Amino acid sequence: MSSAATTDSKLKNFFRQFTVLRSAPRELWIIYIAYILENLAYKVGAAGVLTLWLSSDLGLGDVQAGAMIATWSAIMTLITVLVGSLTDALGIRRTFLIGFVVCLVSRTIMALSASKWIVLPLGLYTQAVGIALLVPVMIAGVKKYSNAAQRSVAFALYYALMNLGFAVGDWMFDYLRGPNGLGEHGSWVLPMLGTELSTYRVLILVGAVFTVPGMILVWMFLREGVEMTEDGVRITPRPPGASRGNSSMTLWTSTRETAAKTAQIFSGLWRQKSFYRFLAFMTLVVGVRMIYYHLYYTFPKYGIRELGEGAPVGRLSGVLNEVIILVLVPICGVLTQKVSAYRMVTVGSLISALSVFFIALPPTWFQSLANGWMGNWIGHAWLGVQGTVSPLYISIFLFIVMLSIGEAIWSPRLYEYSAAIAPQGQEASYMALSYLPYFMAKFLVGGTSGWLLQEYCPETGPRNPEMMWFIIGCMAMVTPVGAFIFRKHIQVQEDGREPVIDPAEAAVKEEENTRE
Repeated sequence: MSSAATTDSKLKNFFRQFTVLRSAPRELWIIYIAYILENLAYKVGAAGVLTLWLSSDLGLGDVQAGAMIATWSAIMTLITVLVGSLTDALGIRRTFLIGFVVCLVSRTIMALSASKWIVLPLGLYTQAVGIALLVPVMIAGVKKYSNAAQRSVAFALYYALMNLGFAVGDWMFDYLRGPNGLGEHGSWVLPMLGTELSTYRVLILVGAVFTVPGMILVWMFLREGVEMTEDGVRITPRPPGASRGNSSMTLWTSTRETAAKTAQIFSGLWRQKSFYRFLAFMTLVVGVRMIYYHLYYTFPKYGIRELGEGAPVGRLSGVLNEVIILVLVPICGVLTQKVSAYRMVTVGSLISALSVFFIALPPTWFQSLANGWMGNWIGHAWLGVQGTVSPLYISIFLFIVMLSIGEAIWSPRLYEYSAAIAPQGQEASYMALSYLPYFMAKFLVGGTSGWLLQEYCPETGPRNPEMMWFIIGCMAMVTPVGAFIFRKHIQVQEDGREPVIDPAEAAVKEEENTRE
């Protein structure tokens, strides 16, 4: 066979990998659409806007806003950990609907009220509950509605579509804050109610609006009892006793049985030895994960203070990252199906952690690039910056590009690893408990975010933001260094993946065991 024919055959096989999802049930595609909409709502109405909203609308300083975000994030993570077993017991559809309703109500309250005593408990913290309900059920749904042959591509597409929702949300975030929208500190009067909303409250309201279509889609079209098996789609009918018209199952009985089943599933996890390895692995990942929390909680204020009000920080950090991920993740998912998740996380997290040091360098190092074609393309052609392009745009651009390449390698495989290691029927529990190490990480980032901004990048006074990012970069290096050092203790064999040790090392170990 000629080299041209061989290349053609490889290309055909490469693109054929993407067609494996044709046999997946419609529920998988409903998950994808709902996920895009929820991530759009989260990115435009939560994520980056919360610290700005807390300071501008509620009058909190950097440290106070950081502490509030730390509490919010920690509540969200803790509840995510606890509701995983509830999802396994309650079912995907019902958990979905509860989560959407809670998010809709809480986001609406945050948009329409400016009273701290109302929006904090009933808005901000209640939204954490709603998001926490949706996180494990989304990932568990992808596993349930795909089989082993489809899983790598299914999770790669899942992660790519998450970034599609984020990209649209970041674009809207910049547009509404920009000169063509409301401005950084503008306002808009809500028709009929006559309530005047600030720019940040309008962003939160947009998030509430985009919660509605996902909720309707799940309510009308997601079926119960659907599962994708190796033999095809299987639908398990609802038992007669579970019919809507059966009055023998009271609300109290249903709640009590669900709670008992939840407790049984949750307690059983801690008796599984592999679960502790899993938690150790997820704990290491916290280091590199903290970069993304800082992008949500630290970067918006940093970008606005260093680049000016209305600066396109959403497109620069978010859209760029998400478009790269959208393109690279499916390709990486197809090309690395045989490579272990552990190896992918180690290599990818190293690339991501090193990327932070681009913005830990003095911006003047990038001045020549800012004055050349690169600065003209990034600043003028893409971002629409007027006048001289700050070299900081170049360093941030390089940081985000390198971060995204690393993320495309490691992050989607982390989801797949979590799903693959979970026993049958405990997918959501594992998905939820995989967030347990992030509980303290979010507390740490939320708390240190405000302090770092106040210390190194305050609203007024001398600044040294490069030191702030150097500290963040050093913390991120914990992941690749730790993963390499402890690989023999926490790496597990994954089905269909490369061996956890190479054949030569296995032969040496076998010889040592024989001698003993």
